[in-house]
Formats: sequence, C-alpha cells, structure tokens
Amino acid sequence: MMDAPLLEVRNLKKHFPVRSGLLQRVTAHVKAVDGVSFHIARGETLGLVGESGCGKSTTGRVVLRLLSATSGEILFDGDNLMALEGEGLRRARRRFQMVFQDPFASLDPRMTVGQIVGEPLSAHGMNPSSPEGREKVAAILGEVGMDPSCMSRYAFEFSGGQRQRVGIARALVLNPSLVVADEPVSALDVSVQAQVINLLAELRKKLGLTYLFIAHDLSVVKHISDRVAVMYLGRIVETAPAEGLFSSPLHPYTQALLSAAPVPEPGKKGERILLKGDVPSPLAPPPGCSFHPRCFRAMEICSREAPELTERRTGHSAACWLYY
Repeated sequence: MMDAPLLEVRNLKKHFPVRSGLLQRVTAHVKAVDGVSFHIARGETLGLVGESGCGKSTTGRVVLRLLSATSGEILFDGDNLMALEGEGLRRARRRFQMVFQDPFASLDPRMTVGQIVGEPLSAHGMNPSSPEGREKVAAILGEVGMDPSCMSRYAFEFSGGQRQRVGIARALVLNPSLVVADEPVSALDVSVQAQVINLLAELRKKLGLTYLFIAHDLSVVKHISDRVAVMYLGRIVETAPAEGLFSSPLHPYTQALLSAAPVPEPGKKGERILLKGDVPSPLAPPPGCSFHPRCFRAMEICSREAPELTERRTGHSAACWLYY
C-alpha cells in the first residue's frame, strides 16, 4: 500500500431540506450526514456500520457523487471530487463504482445480463456489442462465478445470489479502484450471504480493489473488513481495526451494538446492554453528544458539548467524553 489514502473524506455533510406551507418554503433540514471524516488506504476494506437511518447509505452515495454534498471534501486518488462536474466527473466515475443493496430492484428486468453488465462500457464510450466488448463482459462474468453463456438471459431468470453476482460484475467491468458496497448481502438468504462475501474478498485480492463496505450486520463486517467505522445519527463515533473494535470497543454505542449481536455460543456471551428510548430524529438531533439521551454512561458534559473523534489507542479513535 502507498502512504497516501485512495479515498479521504473530510467533514462531509448532507442536509436534506424540509419544505412546508403553500409556498413550499424550507422550514428545517434533515441532517443525514453531519460532519463525517474517514480515509481508506489502497487495497483496504473499511466497514461502515450502524443502525438503520444513521446515514450509512447516504454517506456512500455522497462519496460517489450520486448525491450532492452540502459541504465537506472528498479526495479520491488526489483529485477533489467536489470540484468535478460534467465530463470531468463522468471520466472520474470509471474509477469508482457501486454495488447496490437489492439485486431484485437494481437490475433492469427488460435487459439481458449481457446488456446490464455492458451498460457501463456504453456509458463511457465503448461498444459492448463489439467483439472486444463482449469478451470483456464474458470475462468479468466468469470472474464473479457466472457462466458467460448467461449473457443472453434475463435477470429475473436467476436467484438472488446470482443476480447480485451480476450486479458485482456490472460494477467491476470498468476496472475501478474503489467499490462502495451498500448492504450487498442484506437482501439475500443467509446461506448465500457467505458465498457473496467470500467472492468480494477474493476479488479484492485478485483485482486489487478497495472497498467501502456498508452494513448493519456486525458478523459480516467482522469477516470482510480491515477497519470499521461506527456511525450514529449522521456522525462517526468510533473507528478501529476490526479485531480491536470487536475485542475491545471504546464507545458505549459500539459496546451496546456488540452486546446485541447473536453469537454461536450464547453461554459465553456477556451481559446484554439495553438502550433506553429511540434513536432521535435527524431533523432535530439532541445538543452535545447525539447519543447521550440513550447512553448508559452519560455525564453532564455530554448534553452540552459534542466530543471530537480522537485517537485513544494506536489506530483506535472514539468520540466520547469518557476518555478525555
């Protein structure tokens, strides 16, 4: 790996306006992503985890410029993606792609598998129907474990796991450096999830890929990630190497998440941490630390000031007043 990260995100924010009244004036903002910073080294997998609605998927879409950011910086391989528009952004998109959550909804049922996988080639000026284009599509289908003979068939003829393999092939046909995988196995049967996760791990080694892997299933994240970032209500509250985070979490929210995860041997599991209340609305997040209304270790300062994400151990950072 080179010293400079492939992707660096600095203080990224995405606020969605809320309009009301006859004139549809903006009356408030939903703070879906509220000051997120992280980096991913070349060849690394960063797992991004948290409860539903915490801003994980929005973060991934903003990083790829599928949604415009409210503010912040996105540096990809030295280029400032926030400054790119039009043709410059279109050319840059060859180097980063996305695998979507639902293989049933993300593949056009009117297109053949060959057309689906070849569509990115067409979007970037290559002819997927040419001998070279068809060879490229067939080759990437083979890489993801699909027989190239399936190119003439339709997506609805395949199982969920096979459809997701087609989605992965579509993301990889342009030879990107970065792949954002947004809950890529959550819509699949448990027996198929392991196959897809192992495929993604093999492709990373074989093709030199870098992943931002978004998920809420901690066991999946632990299996594939080198480092993990934990999100809560639009902010990252802890980052650490996967082994360190799962063996010795620092933030109370991470501790609660891990205590709720099922384990093969329940008798060896520690005491479960039950959080009080519900996740606050991103429309009106609480002052101070956004987790303090539910935190079992909250202090008076937590309701007044938001702690910064600060390194507490080597490579292990947490945004919590307990460690100041």
